[in-house]
Amino acid sequence: MEIIEQHSTIFYVLAFAFGLYLCWGIGANDVANAMGTSVGSGAITVRQALILAAIMEFAGAYLAGGAVTATISKGIIDGRLFEPAPHLLLFGMIGALLAAGIWLMIATMRGWPVSATHSIIGGVCGVGVAALGFEAVNWDKMTEIVASWFISPLLGGVVAWALTLSIRKLIFNTENPIAQARKWGPMYAFLVGWIVALVTITRGLRHVNILLSDYEGQFLSVAIGVLLAIAARLMMNRIQLDEMDDRDFHYASVEKLFIPLMVFTGAAMAFAHGSNDVANGIGPLATVVQIIETKSVPAESAVTPFMLFIGGVGIVAGLATYGYKVMATMGHRITELTPTRGYSATVAASFVTVAASGMGLPVSTTHIAVGAVMGVGIARGIGALDLRVIGGILLSWLITVPVGAILAAITFYILRAIFG
Repeated sequence: MEIIEQHSTIFYVLAFAFGLYLCWGIGANDVANAMGTSVGSGAITVRQALILAAIMEFAGAYLAGGAVTATISKGIIDGRLFEPAPHLLLFGMIGALLAAGIWLMIATMRGWPVSATHSIIGGVCGVGVAALGFEAVNWDKMTEIVASWFISPLLGGVVAWALTLSIRKLIFNTENPIAQARKWGPMYAFLVGWIVALVTITRGLRHVNILLSDYEGQFLSVAIGVLLAIAARLMMNRIQLDEMDDRDFHYASVEKLFIPLMVFTGAAMAFAHGSNDVANGIGPLATVVQIIETKSVPAESAVTPFMLFIGGVGIVAGLATYGYKVMATMGHRITELTPTRGYSATVAASFVTVAASGMGLPVSTTHIAVGAVMGVGIARGIGALDLRVIGGILLSWLITVPVGAILAAITFYILRAIFG
């Protein structure tokens, strides 16, 4: 207790500084994943993506970023074990923030799309082992997380592959692709609105205590999907194309008709991402603040508007300064994307995220998104994928948790040596 009282100001500064640093990494890596398909498909430029994501990510983080977050991330360790010495948990959460931030920075510099959630999980796991030994970690939960490394990309890839083939069959492989695009475009727009609305409602609105029943959530999602379908129809009708031209022009025109869908999807996904993943950065921060203020291990940690503001600023700064590296990987290096392919990948990632959340599966949005992009490439043939790039990404996934754990443990020992 005396340690916390004597150095409370220093702990405040470290927690907020490392929390901001981690949110910077989330912006540079995780947010770039969400916008990479829109940029890589040519639907929007990097500058437009930065502006769009900055507005929507900050809005999602600040307006719907979290009323309450779990004290111990994902149930990896039991906070009650730290009740005799809460300062150890304080050291651990500060260490987890710094460790996850460092790994996200390294991965971003390499252009690797990794999971911020798994980075934090690795950090918390390392803290548990360093502070209390291996028995402090819930290894059953860790086994589920390891399984998700394989489940997440597989699910995303299958759905994206199916969507890509449906667009090819219903639109491209027809006598008049432009006419078919105008016919089926609103349906695909509805799919965007419906799925992305579900992401926001199920993973966003709950954070501001707006609790909707399953029926109400589905009704609202369908209504948003219908509105987006109507908007897509109106926008498509304004595009005048010569349907008697050659088929190459037809293909280019179809891609042009899908651009509005990518813009809508990118904006909505950025809002949903900001509302959900900001908790990765400020969850441990909130825990540290609660420990400092109560001198005990909290059951839950309240997230203040100022913390959400810090998280939003960090996310936007990270995307603006280093996000282009991961966006390049998602948009170009795995496989070449067009608006229709980018649409398939983004909607697939959204759909699998919603389904996994509903079933309580510990999957990674980043892994799903990468798998979806791979699924789009596989639909064109295995030769459309850059297997060397994919190998580097898979390696980065495998080492994310252990690297986060080691870095967090080292930081924990340093803090305990200085203040303990």
